[in-house]
Amino acid sequence: MGLPRWLPLLAQLVALLSAGPRAREPIRVFVVPHSHMDVGWLYTVQESMRVYAASVYTTVVRELALGEHRRFIAAEQEFFRLWWDRTASRVQKLQVRELLAQGRLEFVSGGQVMPDEAVTHFDDQILQLTEGHGFLYETFGIRPRVSWQVDAFGASATTPTLFALAGFNAHVISRIDYEVKNAMADTKEMQFVWRGSRSLAEQQEIFTHVLDYSYCMEGYSWEGVAPFPARLQSVAFVSPSDPPVTMRNIKSYLESFTGITAEYATLSTYLRAVHAYNATWHVRGHQDFLPYTSEESQVWTGFYASRSRLKGLARRASALLHAGESMFTRCMWPRPPRRLDPGWALRQLRKLRWAVSEVQHHDGITGTQAVQVRDMSMEHLSAGVRAVLRLVAAIVLDRPPDSPGSEPEGHLAAVYNPLAWPVTALITLTVSFPHVNVTDESGRPAEAQVQRSKKIPDKYDVYVLTTIQGLSYRYYSIRPAEQAPDGKQASGASMTVTSKLGLKPRRPRTRPRGQNLVSVSNDCYTVFLDRDTNLMHSIWERWSNRTVGVTQEFLEYPVSGTLSDGPVSDNYVFLPKGPAGPAWEAVSLEIERGRLLTEIRQHFYRTLGAKEPTYVIYSRLAQVPAARELLCGRLEQELRVGPLRMNREAVLRTSTDLQNLQVLHSDSNAFQMQRRPYRDHPVHAISRNYYPMVQSAYIEDSGSRLVLVSGQAHGVSSQGDGELEVLLHRRLWNELELTQYFNVSLKEPSVARPEFWLLLGPPSVTTRLRPRAGRALQHRPVVVLGRLSEADSLSARQQEAVTLPPSLHLQTLSIPGWNYSSDHAEHLQYLRKGFPRKAKADLRRVLLRLHHLYETGEDPVLSQPVTVNLKSVLRGLGSLVAVEERSLTGTWSADSLRRWSWRTRTPGGARPRASRGPVVTIGPKEIRTFFAHFQPH
Repeated sequence: MGLPRWLPLLAQLVALLSAGPRAREPIRVFVVPHSHMDVGWLYTVQESMRVYAASVYTTVVRELALGEHRRFIAAEQEFFRLWWDRTASRVQKLQVRELLAQGRLEFVSGGQVMPDEAVTHFDDQILQLTEGHGFLYETFGIRPRVSWQVDAFGASATTPTLFALAGFNAHVISRIDYEVKNAMADTKEMQFVWRGSRSLAEQQEIFTHVLDYSYCMEGYSWEGVAPFPARLQSVAFVSPSDPPVTMRNIKSYLESFTGITAEYATLSTYLRAVHAYNATWHVRGHQDFLPYTSEESQVWTGFYASRSRLKGLARRASALLHAGESMFTRCMWPRPPRRLDPGWALRQLRKLRWAVSEVQHHDGITGTQAVQVRDMSMEHLSAGVRAVLRLVAAIVLDRPPDSPGSEPEGHLAAVYNPLAWPVTALITLTVSFPHVNVTDESGRPAEAQVQRSKKIPDKYDVYVLTTIQGLSYRYYSIRPAEQAPDGKQASGASMTVTSKLGLKPRRPRTRPRGQNLVSVSNDCYTVFLDRDTNLMHSIWERWSNRTVGVTQEFLEYPVSGTLSDGPVSDNYVFLPKGPAGPAWEAVSLEIERGRLLTEIRQHFYRTLGAKEPTYVIYSRLAQVPAARELLCGRLEQELRVGPLRMNREAVLRTSTDLQNLQVLHSDSNAFQMQRRPYRDHPVHAISRNYYPMVQSAYIEDSGSRLVLVSGQAHGVSSQGDGELEVLLHRRLWNELELTQYFNVSLKEPSVARPEFWLLLGPPSVTTRLRPRAGRALQHRPVVVLGRLSEADSLSARQQEAVTLPPSLHLQTLSIPGWNYSSDHAEHLQYLRKGFPRKAKADLRRVLLRLHHLYETGEDPVLSQPVTVNLKSVLRGLGSLVAVEERSLTGTWSADSLRRWSWRTRTPGGARPRASRGPVVTIGPKEIRTFFAHFQPH
C-alpha cells in the first residue's frame, strides 16, 4: 500500500552505526525525499496517471531545477516510463538527463514495479527488474546501485540475492514482523550483511538496512491533496506529521533540528557514507522475514491465497511468455520464417512482458487491490496472453496470424517443449468425436487414451503420451477413428473403463478405517482408497517399499467481518475465529481406468442433499514404467474449490502418519527452501504459522518425505503432527474502510482451480525429483492446434535439440530487442549525441540465463558444479561467435561490475570471476547471465 497524497522524507542517523568515540560526533542527518506510488492498488494505472502520478514527475523535475541542494529518489519504472513516453516535454526530458548526470535525481531498484516478496516467482522478479533496468540503461545509460523495498509485505531471502546479482551495493527494507523489528532495534542490529542464499552465501551477500518503522512514518506531510475522483476521496489517511508543513510553520520544524546537521540526499549518498564509516557488521544467513505481522491482530498471511484466479493466470502467463521467448529466438536462428515479421513478433512479446512485470507489484499478485484494479491486471495479462498465442501460432504453423486453426474432420497438434531437457508427458486435447486415431509426424500410431470430458459437455478428452527433446517440437494428427460393429473402437486411442463407488456420508474420524480398500497403481505408487468413506487411505511408494497413511479432505476456517466481533480477515490479513472444520457432509468416488492414465474423481458435497459439489479432487496416475521416474513418480491433482460461503477460508488438509513434529519446509520464491518450525504464539497461532508456498512445500520424518509441487502461490502450514495444509481460496466481506469505500474485498462467489503434484518417497529421491518437477509443472508442453493439411510442411522444420545436464535449467532464452551497445563507453557516447532517433531493435543479441537447481550438499551428484560448452549446447541455433557474461539484468559486463565489500564478523571468501569464452562452470544455485552472439545469416 502507498500514500500518494504526500511525499515523505526519510531521516537516517549515521551516528547510530556503531559505539565508541565516533558516535559522539555531531549527528549527521540525511533527508531523502522520495515517492512510492503503487502500480495498481486502489486506483488503476490509468486513474493514477491521470490524477497524480504524472504530476509527481512533472513537479519533481520542476522543483529540483530550482535549487542545487535538492534531491529526489524514485523506485518504480512503470509510471515514470508512461510519463516519459506520453507526457514529458522535450525540455523536461533534457532536465531529467541533466539531473541524473548530476546525481540529484536517482533511480533506486529500478524495476518495473516494487514487487511483492512472498508470493512472486523469482523468474518474474527477474523479469520485472530486467524490464526496468533495460529501459533505464537504454534511455539514460544509468544502472541503479541500491534497492528500495519499503512496502513489500515481509522480506524474502531470495530478493537480496537477486539484487546482489543485479549489481546492487546495498538494500533497504521496511515491513518485517513488529516483534522481530523491536528485538533488532533493542540489540542495535537494524543494519547487517545478508547472505540470503545458503549456497551462494558471501558470493552474493548484500548490506541491508531496516527502516526503523516504515517509509511513511519518519517524515513530514506537505500541504496539498491530489485531485482524485469523488469516489476515491472518502478515506482520509493519517499523515506522518500533524499539522502538515507549510510556509507559515516551517520555521518551527527547522528549530527541532537544533544541534543536528541535515542535508538533502539520495539513498546512495547515505549508504555511501555508511560504507565509508568502515564498521564491522554482523551477518544474517538465509532466513527470511516472513510472515509479516504489523501488530498483534494484523497477521498478513491471508494474501498468500487472495484472488486465486489472478495468481493462477499470472503464473500461466509467465510460463507462456517463457515458451514464446524461446520459440521466437529459435525461429530467428538460423533463419526466420518467411511470413513472420520480427518487429511485430517483438511487440507481442513486449506486451506480455509488461503485463507479467506489472502484476508482480505488491498489491498486484498478492490480491490486495481494489476489484477494478484486479480487473485491470487480468485484462492486461489476458491481452498479453492473446498476443503471444498469436505469435506462437504464427511461429509453429508458419502461417499468417489469426488464420483458422482446425477443421471439423480432425486436428493437427504441434507440441513444443520449452525446457532444455527431454520431457515425457501426457498432453490433453479436447475433440468432438469419441473414437480417435492419433499418429505422429512420421505417420506412426501414437499411444493415446480417450474419455468423456469433465469440463465440456458432449466433448472428449484425448491424452497423448509424448516424449519431446529440449526446445523441440512433436506433431500429431488427430482424426475420427472407425467403429467396430459391436460399438467398440476398432483402432486408435483406447477408451477408459469407469467404476462408481456411490455417495458416502462423512463419518466420525474415530471410526475404524482401512478394512475395505480399493487401489490404483503404477510402477511407482499404489494409492489406496477407503470404500467406506470414499477418501484416500494410504500410499505405497516403491523406492523404500513403505506404505504411508495419507488422507485428504477440505476444511473451512470461519472468520469475522464485523468489527464489533474483534479483528477481521481481509485481503491482507488471515484471522480465523478458531480451528478449521469439515466443509462437506458427503463424498462420491469414481475411478476412470485407462491404458495410459487412471483418474480418481472425488466430489465433496456441502450437504447430503446438494446437487453440485463444492469441492472436487481429480487425481491422476500415469501408467508408465518406473524408468520414466519424473512422470511415474507423481500423483497429479487438479482441484475445484467453490463457490464458498461468505467469510470462509478454504483449505486442503493432507493428513499423514509422518512424524514431522509440525516442522514445515516451504520455498522462498521457488528459488530455495526455508525450514518453518511451528511456533506457539500466545494469540493467532493458526495464522502466524502460515507461510507462502510459491512452488513447493514438504513435511518429512526420518524415512519419508511428502512433497506438494504447486502450479501457483498459496499459503501453507503444518497445524498438526503429520499435517500439510494449504490455504486455497477465500471469500470475505467486512466493515473496514478499504472494503466499504474502495471495494478492496473478496466477496465474489468465484471458483478456484489449483493444481498440485504430490511426491512421496525417501528424502534422497524427492530431493532429486522436486526441483525438476517444479519446472516441469510450470513449463508444461505448449500445444497449438492447426489444420491437418499443414502437417507435411511442418514435419520437415525440426531443429536440433537444446539439451542441458539435469541439474541446469535454461531460465531465459530471449531476444530482448535492446538497442544499446554492450560496450558502456560506446553507449554513453551514443547518448551524448543528444536525442538520437530510436534505433531498430537488435535482433542478433540473445539473452541467456542458466540456473543451477540444487543446493550445495543436497545431492551427491546433482549438487556438483556443472561445466557446459555453450557453443555445443546452442549449436541448434547457429554458429556461436561470441559470449559475454553480464549482470543479472544484462546492463553490466561481469568484468566491469564492482560491488562494495563490507567488513563482517564472519569474513567471507572471494567472489566468483566472470567466465570468458563459451565454456562455463556453474556452481550450486548460481544464476549466470550471458549475451550470446551468433553468426549472421
